[in-house]
Amino acid sequence: MEKTVQAAWAAIQSADVLLIGAGAGLSSAAGLTYSGKRFKQKFAPFIDKYGLTDMYSAAFYPYPTAEAEWAYWAKHIYHNRYEDTGLPLYRKLFQLVKDKDYFVITTNVDSQFMKAGFDQQRFFEVQGNYGEFQCSVPCRPLVYDNQDQIMAMLAASGDKLEIPIQLLPACPACGAPMTRHLRVDDSFVQDETWYQQQENYSNFLRQLEGKKVVLLELGVGYNTPTIIRFPFEQLTYHLPWARLIRFNQTDLQGFEENKDKTLTITRTIEEVLDSWL
Repeated sequence: MEKTVQAAWAAIQSADVLLIGAGAGLSSAAGLTYSGKRFKQKFAPFIDKYGLTDMYSAAFYPYPTAEAEWAYWAKHIYHNRYEDTGLPLYRKLFQLVKDKDYFVITTNVDSQFMKAGFDQQRFFEVQGNYGEFQCSVPCRPLVYDNQDQIMAMLAASGDKLEIPIQLLPACPACGAPMTRHLRVDDSFVQDETWYQQQENYSNFLRQLEGKKVVLLELGVGYNTPTIIRFPFEQLTYHLPWARLIRFNQTDLQGFEENKDKTLTITRTIEEVLDSWL
């Protein structure tokens, strides 16, 4: 493993460009875990009332009222979007790549790349963002910053774990209920910013041919493999000077055709970044 880590560092140092693919495993490694001690500490009243076991399944729980649902979601969004000002692991990753020609594609929705200082023209948040609402219909391809509303909900939820009915978010255009700007079905809004990020990503990919490319895959599993996992394997296969560096402790197996171009690291991301910086 030590030789693999050294080989990965050498590849990054000599790379012309870095393409970063970030999945849930990166945010989990940074401290944004959705279960265990963190969940129990922050959501104890909800656990006692509803028997919730983790934040992921809690997002699909059938809360009795919209007021109760938004009391949970206000807390969920606060802890995963607004509570911190940028986690150390993401800041270390930025220090690693800031002087390189880089781009980030991520399925994470917690805004950590923005908080850590990554250029907002150099990342693509494919699945949405906790910091935004959208119309549930949706009536228009627009999203809305939600920080003030979330903070108001959080302050008002009280011991009943419900928000006042007047705080339920409604679309300013049509009056329909608002929902989170997260890709859960075909009503997900791809707004102007989303399409601009997609175009930036496409433009970055077009200039990879003939360059030394490192594809840095961080904590990406198989929940949505068509967004990062499979495309990264395909790029590794087709680009002659590409190297795929995969950080993962469970989903290790890659394409057989890329085995000589892939370096798989099972040590923690932070431990390795600390050795590189």
